[in-house]
Parts: sequence; C-alpha cells; structure tokens
Amino acid sequence: MKSPLFLLSAAFFLLFSSPQLKAQTTVAYSFEKKIPLTGDGGYDYLSIDEVNHHLFVSHGTSVNVIDLKTEQPIASIDNMKGVHGIAVVNEVNQGFISDGRDNAVVVFDLTTFKVIKTIPLSAKGPDGILYDPYSKKVLTFNGNSKNACVVDIKTLAEEKCIDLGGGPEFAVSNGKGLIYNNIEDLNSLKVIDTKTFTVKATYPLAPCGGPTGLALDAGNGRLFTVCRENKGMSVVDIATGKVITTVPIGAGVDAVVYDAADKLIFVSNGDGTATIIKQQSADQYSVVQTLSTQPRAKTMAFDKTSKKIYFSAPQFETGTRKILPGTFAVYVYKP
Repeated sequence: MKSPLFLLSAAFFLLFSSPQLKAQTTVAYSFEKKIPLTGDGGYDYLSIDEVNHHLFVSHGTSVNVIDLKTEQPIASIDNMKGVHGIAVVNEVNQGFISDGRDNAVVVFDLTTFKVIKTIPLSAKGPDGILYDPYSKKVLTFNGNSKNACVVDIKTLAEEKCIDLGGGPEFAVSNGKGLIYNNIEDLNSLKVIDTKTFTVKATYPLAPCGGPTGLALDAGNGRLFTVCRENKGMSVVDIATGKVITTVPIGAGVDAVVYDAADKLIFVSNGDGTATIIKQQSADQYSVVQTLSTQPRAKTMAFDKTSKKIYFSAPQFETGTRKILPGTFAVYVYKP
C-alpha cells in the first residue's frame, strides 16, 4: 500500500498536469508594445497578409502597412475617401480595399503597395470585404445598399450584386462554395452560395441582437457570431443554423477571431476589453481571460505564427468621442 504522502503527491500531480486544466490556466495575454501611426482619421478593420507578413490597418483615407517581422510601419496606401476593410489575394499578389465614401474598391500590389486600379461599384457604402477562394471572387458588403457586390480578380470589374435585405456586417468564407454573413439590423445570418451568388438560406440568431463580427470553425462546423445588444457570443451550428449556446462578452463588440490550433476565440470589445474564450468542445465554451485593451479598440487581427493580437485605436478626449491628435496606434498583445 502506498503511503498517504505519496497518494497526496500523486493527486496533486494529476490535478495540475491535466491537459484540460493547463489549457484553461495558462491562457494569459498581456500588453507588449504600441506602434504609433501618423494621422488622425477614423479606423475600422485590420487584415494580415500571412505570406508576406504584413499587417494592413484601415485609417481614415489611408491604409497603413506594418512589417510583422520588425513591427514597424513601412508604407502607406493613400488618397482614398473612407477606408473600411482590406482583402488579401496572394495568388494574384493584390490587395482589395473597400473605400466606403467613394463607393469603390481600390486594388493595390501586395509587394510595392502601389495602387493598380480603382473599381467603381453600383452599390453604396462598401464596408466589409473578403476573398472567396472557391469562386476566386472578392465580395464587398455594402451597408447603405443592403447588398453584396461581386468583383472578379482577373478582370478587376464588378460582376453583380446580391440583395441581402438588411445591413451586412462581417462575413466569412468556408472555401467550399459558401459565404456566411451577419445582417446586423435583422439579427440574422445569410448563407450565400458562391456557385450562383444567390442567398441559399437565412437563419435567425436569437438571442443574439445586433450581430457584427463572425468567425468560422470549419472543423467542428461552428460559427462564432458576436452581438452588441445582448453582449454575447453565439455559437451557431452551420448545418442547421441553430444557436447552440451564448457566452457573455464585453460591450461595444465588433470583431472576433478563432485560433483553431489552440482552440481559442478572441473577441474585441469597444469598452476597452477583449474577451478570450476557450473551446472545450464543439458545444462547450468558457471565458478564460478578460484582457484590458484600449477604449474603442473594437477591431483586431490575429497572427497565427506569433499568436499575437493587434488592436488599433486612438486616444480620446475624456468623456467624448473626440480623437486626441497624434495618438493613433496599433497596440500589440502577446501570450
């Protein structure tokens, strides 16, 4: 028979060497550095070029380019009217920027950062933008026109627009012929068939209210949709469109990203926090950290290589939405 001291030691060893427990207790992100950027315009999406290791930051009438190897700004794509999102298409070495105030898509070279072409759209207010590798098309999601426009990456021209019936927010592609898109004002999710570029299905997202950010777990067939009105992240079964569970998050949410390797979900909230959620299984989730960030740092990008999170935001005059000049920056957080 083993001694009581041995049994007690063994129990402690098993407890603290449990893979599940270690996964939950070792999640701890912290602030690393600030990367100052010039200019005082508005800001929206961030996007990473994983091939060239560049971070693109929407910033008023420009897109700032940061080299992720040095974490220093190296270029700026300028002279637009109101930037929102950036889609990276490495197979043609081009980036696509949604210029919301110009109702256009600006195409640039991913290596030289020179503008190649400005594509006028028939829709108004292009906001979100993504590349669908299945159809080899870029789609813009247009808040003012409540539709999505399809742009061909070879002809660099608009092909058609898809009526969505409401104001679209973030969208994701499964790379196999389907795009999922949150409709913020209708509290619903649209499924777009990229073989025909028509809406295949519409799913209600209750109790989600005001859905914005969207991320895909292709392996488990789950979508993570973050919602402002009820301060929750809803987990959606993509096969049925049913909401499986809802996890509490911070206020003023905008973006969400999923790290499939470590089974972590990152949610950026405008209240100066980021909610980090552990995926225990396809249907079970728990909050493992509420990270303090910056007020109104509501969008972010996640680097799969370094595991760092990048948030963009200026500083504001206390109690107002007035940006303090010269304070815009990217804030870097590391595990």
